Amino acid sequence: MSNRLKINQADPAAYKAMLALEHYIESTSLTGKHKDLIKIRASQINSCAYCIDMHTRDARKAGETEQRIYALTSWRETPFFDEQERAILALTEEVTLISNKVSDETYNQAAALFDEAYLAQIIMAIITINAWNRIGVSTKMEPVLV
Repeated sequence: MSNRLKINQADPAAYKAMLALEHYIESTSLTGKHKDLIKIRASQINSCAYCIDMHTRDARKAGETEQRIYALTSWRETPFFDEQERAILALTEEVTLISNKVSDETYNQAAALFDEAYLAQIIMAIITINAWNRIGVSTKMEPVLV
């Protein structure tokens, strides 16, 4: 078990600000399935075990299939994801790996499929889970075996 600090205890105001952003994401018109795909895929890329555990559990409870969850790491190689989901996954990967830039092709594909408000919500959801992942990884948050 990690003995690193717990952000919610060390700086409650910072944690409260993160929760406010999370509450905003939950209040958007993003579908639950879209939010789950964003959260799981970004967490996989960032190797945040705590978030992977949490969000795969949440997705399963919401009806996501094991097969699709397992296939997320190689989503381009499967027929399991529709055009919108593929655009979201591509954007999630590029925003998460931001130092490689977000390509015009990826952005334009998403912009062609979603209105501006929904696209903004997708981007904010990606940014939010990346912030949570960075908290989880830097403080060594660990999932609990159930």
